[in-house]
Amino acid sequence: MDEEYDVIVLGTGLKECIISGLLSVEGLKVLHMDRNDYYGGESSSLNLTKLWKRFKGNDSPPEHLGVSKEYNVDMVPKFMMANGALVRVLIHTSVTKYLNFKAVDGSFVYNNGKIHKVPATDVEALKSNLMGLFEKRRARKFFIYVQDYDEEDPKSHEGLDLTKVTTREVISKYGLEDDTVDFIGHALALHRDDSYLDEPALDTVKRMKLYAESLARFQGGSPYIYPLYGLGELPQAFARLSAVYGGTYMLNKPECKVEFDESGKAYGVTSEGETAKCKKVVCDPSYLPEKVKKVGRVARAICIMKHPIPDTKDSHSVQIILPKKQLKRKSDMYVFCCSYAHNVAPKGKFIAFVSTEAETDKPEIELKPGIDLLGPVEETFFDIYDRYEPINNPEEDSCFLTNSYDASTHFETTVKDVLSLYNKITGKELDLSVDLNAASATEQEAA
Repeated sequence: MDEEYDVIVLGTGLKECIISGLLSVEGLKVLHMDRNDYYGGESSSLNLTKLWKRFKGNDSPPEHLGVSKEYNVDMVPKFMMANGALVRVLIHTSVTKYLNFKAVDGSFVYNNGKIHKVPATDVEALKSNLMGLFEKRRARKFFIYVQDYDEEDPKSHEGLDLTKVTTREVISKYGLEDDTVDFIGHALALHRDDSYLDEPALDTVKRMKLYAESLARFQGGSPYIYPLYGLGELPQAFARLSAVYGGTYMLNKPECKVEFDESGKAYGVTSEGETAKCKKVVCDPSYLPEKVKKVGRVARAICIMKHPIPDTKDSHSVQIILPKKQLKRKSDMYVFCCSYAHNVAPKGKFIAFVSTEAETDKPEIELKPGIDLLGPVEETFFDIYDRYEPINNPEEDSCFLTNSYDASTHFETTVKDVLSLYNKITGKELDLSVDLNAASATEQEAA
């Protein structure tokens, strides 16, 4: 391997594949390697036999669960916000032509022991059974303020500078109750903790607007979309994109050892006795364990069922957020469900995931509040995995590491990580001001 690459990417997880696609489009010479013989790394989709082998240790699942190859079970299940950053990246790179999406039926929040649809607009606030009559009126006023807010138009600011005023101060102006603040912050603005309350309100207002605009896009029951055949399709689509722009792919490459010079800078990757040279290395935490620290653990349950989740209006695909306050926990819990409608299971089968940041070593007890919402379950698989974040300085060692995936069931944090890496590697901000209507295939599929 005499040629030198601008970047070698190790691991074909979703983040690594998006990065290699973006860098290839940017004109960089990319070599992408993986020690596995399949795409997707930690974010792959498994058929039933592989799922059974991974969690039960043998490869003979019971016949009543149906045909193995009709299952595409995501290892890191996440929905995409219809107008969110990932969809913008897909349009920016034209990856949409390799994928078909379908809208997600429902978006719910758990409150006082029950599941409620997440109200995202002033009209929905008035219909919502999450709030009493007077609270609905207050919430409606707040939603109208958010909908009408325009950064460029001071008249819409009602005298509040949202780059300075905290979310807590804006909310107190409308006199909203704690439970209302809870679902707005966690199920609408998708914050993972409550630190946002004491930060400038602009970020929360933008997140709420994104939710409402995404919801309006398909006139469906949720702001989310999800690819047919599961998320395993995404890494492959970005891999195709990279290849179109000259990226080189090598799967099934054992060891993939990053080589460093005397000053500690990465200069290449060795596999099977050959070293490919490069200027920069991008990889997931498993390739350079000495450059990451453990920051937490995710507990999750994967459940196979033959019915939709009760009280979700028979939704075939749904996200339910259980805010931490409702469960008296330190972190939110997420329920994600999809079915044969998205081609991820045989006809009549539903797959539900319950995930949260682990606070104990007993996922089956910890995840009980989410599992209890599912109704009868045919089969359950429990899992706990560690979450890592990089501790290195890329300017010193030329290594750019991705973060592990968190417990959330939406992509907003994932894309943030990718865009930040893209900026560090290229020194440029990725322009995501795209024409969202360009994803016409998405529109038809979701209609």
